[in-house]
Amino acid sequence: MANGLSDIDRTWTNGAPVPNWFEQALSVPREEGFVEVDGVPIHYLRWGDPTKPPVLMTHGFLAHARCFAFIAPLFAADYDIVAYDLSGMGDSGARDFSDDEIRAREMIGVARELGLLDRAAKPIVVAHSFGARIGVKAVTNSPDSFDGLIACDLMVLRPEAQAALWESGHKRPGSGDPNKPVSRYPDFATARSRYIVSPSQDAGEPFLMDYMAYHSLRDTGEYWTWKYSPKVFGVPTDRDAWGLMGKRLVDAPGRKAIIHGQQSALFTADSRQYICELGGENIPVVQIPEARHHLMLDQPLAFAAAIAAFLGEWTAMRDIKCKVEV
Repeated sequence: MANGLSDIDRTWTNGAPVPNWFEQALSVPREEGFVEVDGVPIHYLRWGDPTKPPVLMTHGFLAHARCFAFIAPLFAADYDIVAYDLSGMGDSGARDFSDDEIRAREMIGVARELGLLDRAAKPIVVAHSFGARIGVKAVTNSPDSFDGLIACDLMVLRPEAQAALWESGHKRPGSGDPNKPVSRYPDFATARSRYIVSPSQDAGEPFLMDYMAYHSLRDTGEYWTWKYSPKVFGVPTDRDAWGLMGKRLVDAPGRKAIIHGQQSALFTADSRQYICELGGENIPVVQIPEARHHLMLDQPLAFAAAIAAFLGEWTAMRDIKCKVEV
């Protein structure tokens, strides 16, 4: 088991202190490694007890598993938690082409390779943004592999609201060009100054933006560069697919829950009404106050509490159901 304190590198903190809760979260022992899925090494972090209920976490576009590295440890005592890097992002290898179908198969493959599918209790998926889109596809394709999906600020907007968002200039991060080399920088400070999130925002907890930026970069010894592969842009932004996301989430089998930021531009108060109109009135929705799209950067403790509440309720209900069936 690796100790997460290695993440506290003064390169990114610049010697500044970090909160006790964060340092304690990173001190929780974890396993770190790779599994091969369809010929590509997929990087993962793992916390908790393999005999406890399994949880599978993943991140948004161009992010990485460490967006959950200070969240998962807060409730790892009660679960077996895996967070992984999507292929072409973080420390995972890249594929030549990755659409939703391939990424959903990758999610199922990670769960299988790490033994999360070998138990009576199947993993609950906790996924943010683009990762939640993949989660919807995975639970739809393989409903018997998962025990629920917690979609965290997944973009769900009415068609007219989504059209207005695109027209306003919203786009996914990065160049969008699969043929453009990833930028190089002479040092971390220069690279850090170029790090932004999408939708663009500051962080409620600025040190977390530094942490995310640091782990989005690779020091080659000659220069600093982003970890993501340009190959991830091989699939153009599919606006039609995003337009169908609300219906796909509602129609996905199994238990679903939604966590979103009160100030998010991608899941709004109207999004909640829209979900109800699509037939998802029974999907529970939790709003995180004073948070935008990047919940873990704005309100990490409130975000963790919301996740833990859903996990606790669902696993308790599952235990009761199993006892009744026995």
